[in-house]
Order: sequence, then structure tokens, then C-alpha cells
Amino acid sequence: MIELFEQNIRTNDRQSSKGNQLKWATNGYWYKADYTGYEGLAEYMISQLLKKSTLLEEEYVLYELEEIKYKSMMYHGTKSMDFLEDDWQIITLERLFKNFFGESLYKSIYKIEKTEDRMIFLVSQVERMTGLKNYGVYMNKLLTLDALFLNEDRHTHNIAVLMNGAGKFCYCPIFDNGAGLLSDTTIDYPLEEDAYKMVKEVEAKTICASFEEQLDVSEMLYGAHLKFSFTQKDVKNLIDTASIYPKEVRGRVEEIIYAQMRKYQYLFTTARKI
Repeated sequence: MIELFEQNIRTNDRQSSKGNQLKWATNGYWYKADYTGYEGLAEYMISQLLKKSTLLEEEYVLYELEEIKYKSMMYHGTKSMDFLEDDWQIITLERLFKNFFGESLYKSIYKIEKTEDRMIFLVSQVERMTGLKNYGVYMNKLLTLDALFLNEDRHTHNIAVLMNGAGKFCYCPIFDNGAGLLSDTTIDYPLEEDAYKMVKEVEAKTICASFEEQLDVSEMLYGAHLKFSFTQKDVKNLIDTASIYPKEVRGRVEEIIYAQMRKYQYLFTTARKI
């Protein structure tokens, strides 16, 4: 458990479509409190399972569970190391595009009719603004992760690059997966509802509403660049370490992951019956 204070509160432009979690920074760590459900558990499970994927350590942010005391309240949440060094800062694609062109990237994307053309537009504009190469590969990794774990909040305020004071850009580690795994139990996915039915209703927000279509388009244009090797046993062992959350919540998360593993068996490097 950690106690945090008002002077540690941080705000930024990485907006969620459902409001903003409480966030703090202190002693080289970032902390986030659960806001609409079990975001912390989703962040923890997803990032820990990414250890058994083809992503390199530096390609994603690793989250640990944390109980947070703030003023008179106790929260479940996460902590993660601050990966920014020297004068580097996170800049969202939405903010970047607005700085360059004075317009909303999100609105510009959805003015385009075809999903394939939206993807090409997004990738080409980021490469044009930043000078980064192979941004389509990065997007495929991001959309693969989102499809498997049902991250419904990956809009252009939640995708970012890193920029330093000299205006140089580099790739940003994948972060902010807390909207995955039906974590919003307050508004959209109540615990008493059928999780399997709700899984079919979750919508993406990056270039279209379908996770499958986004993933198919990214694979067609840029190839498949993210595979997983975790097993059901790995999921079970990991969920057992999250005892700060109620059994009902942990059970739902476990079953959702198993269902998604069955759906996306081709994303796993070892053929197995799931």
C-alpha cells in the first residue's frame, strides 16, 4: 500500500472516452487508481501476459498492482516505472496532428470511407510528421493486442509517440490497456450481466468499430508482427496473484481471456487445444 498526496497528482491530454482516472507521479513511478471498475487488474494481466509474447521489454509498459491511499479513500490500482528520460515527453497522435495541421486526427480519419484507407492515412501521416519508419508494424502490434484483450479505448488520444526538446521522435512503449477485458463495470459491462454476450458487443475505436476488421486490415497492409505463448495455466497462476480483487471479478477476467485465446488461436506460437 502507498499513500499519495495532492502534490503528486498529474493531468495530461491522454483522455479516456469515459473520463479520466486519478493519476500520480512520485519517486520515478506512475500510479493510477481504478475509476469505472477493475482497470488496474486489466492493466496488470495484459502487461504481465505480454512477457510471454514476441514484444521486447522496451516495447511495452509493465504494470504492478497497488493499493493506493489518497486523502481518506483507498483505491485499487497500478504502478509503473516512469520510462521518460532527460527531456523526452509523450505526445499523443491527436495532439501531434493538431499541432501540425490545426485539425483533429480522429475526425480526419473518420471522414474517410474505407477502413483500409483510414489505416493508410493514419500510418502515412504519422510517418510524415515524425520521420519514423515502419509505423504500420507498430500499429499491427497495437491492434493485435487490442483485439485479443478487447481494449475499447484505443482512440487517437491514447496512441502516442515520444518527442524530445530538439523535436526528434521515437516510438512510445505500448501503455494504457486498462479499458480492456470488460473492465468498466460501472457503465457498460456490469458484473451481473453475461460476459460472453458483452464480449460480442465491445467496439473498437481506432479506425473502425470492429476489432477483427482493424486487425485484418493491419495484417493485410503491414503483416502480422505480434504472437503470444502464454497458456491457460499462466493465466490461472497470474490471476491467483491478484487477490486484492474479489473472486467474482477475477473469475470473469479469467474466463474472458480463455474465450479470447480460443477465438484467436492463430496468434499463439504453439499449437494447442484451448
